[in-house]
Parts: sequence; structure tokens; C-alpha cells
Amino acid sequence: MNPDFDLFQLPEEHRELRAAIRALSEKEIAPHAADVDEHARYPIEARKALTAAGFHAVHLPEEYGGDGADAVAGCIVIEEVARVCVSSSLIPGINKLGSMPVLIAGSDELKKQVMPSIASGETMISYALSERESGSDAVAMKTRARLHGDHWVLNGAKAWITNAGVSSWYTVFASTEPDKGANGVSAFVVHADDPGFEVGTKERKLGIKGSPTCEIYFSDCTIPSDRIVGEPGSGFKTAMRTFDHTRPTIGAQAVGVAAGALAASVDYVKDRRQFGRSIADFQGVQFMLADMAMKVEAARNMVYLAAAKVERGDKDMTLFASAAKCYASDIAMEVTTDAVQLFGGAGYTMDFPVERMMRDAKITQIYEGTNQIQRMVVARQLLKG
Repeated sequence: MNPDFDLFQLPEEHRELRAAIRALSEKEIAPHAADVDEHARYPIEARKALTAAGFHAVHLPEEYGGDGADAVAGCIVIEEVARVCVSSSLIPGINKLGSMPVLIAGSDELKKQVMPSIASGETMISYALSERESGSDAVAMKTRARLHGDHWVLNGAKAWITNAGVSSWYTVFASTEPDKGANGVSAFVVHADDPGFEVGTKERKLGIKGSPTCEIYFSDCTIPSDRIVGEPGSGFKTAMRTFDHTRPTIGAQAVGVAAGALAASVDYVKDRRQFGRSIADFQGVQFMLADMAMKVEAARNMVYLAAAKVERGDKDMTLFASAAKCYASDIAMEVTTDAVQLFGGAGYTMDFPVERMMRDAKITQIYEGTNQIQRMVVARQLLKG
């Protein structure tokens, strides 16, 4: 290799990580992916395998029992799992999303209370910001929290909560001073055993069927006063800072499912014969594959760049985090749709994985901020300078 291009090569430890997580994913997760999707069941095999190998929450600091992996390493893990099963990639993905507010703004005591059980794999943690009437307009949330003696009391409901019912911990955002708008939102950590907490029924979804999505309810839900994350009124800022760290992981998910669809397409067109020869010999098919490959590589590099910027705390990390999530998820939808086309009628059946990949890819354009919101974020970052 020309040494001038070493700058663009991941360090050896990242390459070794990719090899390890790919081998695990193909052996322990891929064989169950179709069944997980068809029966909309939790990917317990994936959770056991990821936890046993220490890949379920690689981002957690070593002081709490984690691996202390950097943001690029976290994206590699999520990408490789998503390559075979997007539902399973939400195990490390949601552990990061749910825990980042606490890591960013929580007290040392709160971190020590929550993080070790997640690092060990004993528990998981989810993120609860959205409500039925408060999605992109997160400040309009109706969930309320009030201080009562030495406890906080929460009332309200949160919607679209990933891994609800599986997680034990929930980072919940509630309004403590509604008149202050964004400056009146606070963050809390709620445990599934806290009185007044309840998980609703599972949503019936287009994709990521193996990852349960539910509403969660708070009816005079009472938690200790030390479970607030940061200062009262700082919750919305913490939520937005969290997205800087986690939007690249959605980009990684998108790259993973697109890469999986591309690999499946390459294998299929080599074997499929029409007009007496492999369809891989036809230029139209070759052009589609070439375009798919270029898009996947461009998206991957954008995601890794965004992750590196977040890891360093670069000034433009918000722009790149949103841009990477937006671009990669748009590419995932394009590539998986093209994959179904390359498979022809077979691609429309559940006998092959590409129809599942296309359904799973769609959510990456929606959650953690729709791609319309991402474009607004990018534009605002460009214009504010």
C-alpha cells in the first residue's frame, strides 16, 4: 500500500475489532435474524452473544466496568451488527443513547449507581424524550416532574421508546418549569421497579420488529431526588448534546444495513442466470452495483468522520453528526431498495434478507430526528457562522 494513504486507514485495533464483531455477528446473530423479524421477538441470542463478548455497551468508561471504546469503535460495532440484523444493533445502540445523558451531565454518584449494571450486561437503559404530540417539537412535552420532599414525582407518558420492557433503566425528560420552555426541561433516571412506572403494549411496526417499541407511563412515579441528571432546567440541552454523540451511530446502523444488502446482492447476481448467463454479466446490473458500492463507502467515511469529530469535541461536530445520520440513512434506503430490485421477484419474498433490510432501513430516516430535522440542523449550523 502507498504509505501516503495510511492516513485514511483505521488503526489496527479498530480493524481487529471489526473482524471480531463481524465473525460474531455472522455466527451468532445472522442465523436468527429472519426468525426474529418474522415473529417480532426480542433477539435474545444476540443479546447473550454481544454481552458475553463485551460488545453490548463498548462506549462505557473503564471506571464503571466498561471498555472505554471511542466513538469510531462504537460505530464499527453497530455497523457490523446491523449488517446482519438491525434489530440486534439496537442493543449497543440504545445502551449508548440511554446512557449518554448520564455520562454527559450526571453526578458521579448517579453514574456509579447506574453504569456498572449496564457495563456488566445485567441491565439495559433506554431513552425517553418523545411523546405522541411531541416528536420533532420536543419542548412541547406534557410529562411533568415536581419535587416533593426528597423525591421527584413524574406524571405523563412517553412514546416510541426503544427496548421498553427490556430495559431496566430509562433516561426520562420531563418539564419541571413549563413556563420556561426549553429551559424548564429536566432529565431523570427512572428504574422499572419505581412505583408508578408502567410499560404499554408493543407497537406493530414496519421494521426493526425484534426491538420492542412501547409507550411508557408515569402515574405519580416516585424516584429519589438524586436521580436527576444535572441541574434542573438543563435537560433539553443535555438531550441535544446526546444526539451529537448518537446520531453517528444511526448513520453506522444505516451503513451496516446498506452494506449487508450490497453483499447479498453481489452474491445473488453471480448465481442468478437469465438468457443463458449470469446476470452479473449485464452492464445494467454492474452499474447498479457500482453505484450502490460508491454510496455505501461515501456514507461510511462520512459516519466515521463525524464520530471522530465528536470524539475530539470539534466545534463543527453537531453539523457533521446530523449530516452523517441524514446522508447515511438516505443512502441506506436507496441501496436496500436497489437490492430488492436486483433480486427481482425473489427480493419481494421473505426467502431472502433484502426485503427485511429495506423495511429496517426506513427507520434510520426517522428516529433520533427525522432527516428533515437533520437538514434544518445542518443549515442552522452553516448559517450561524
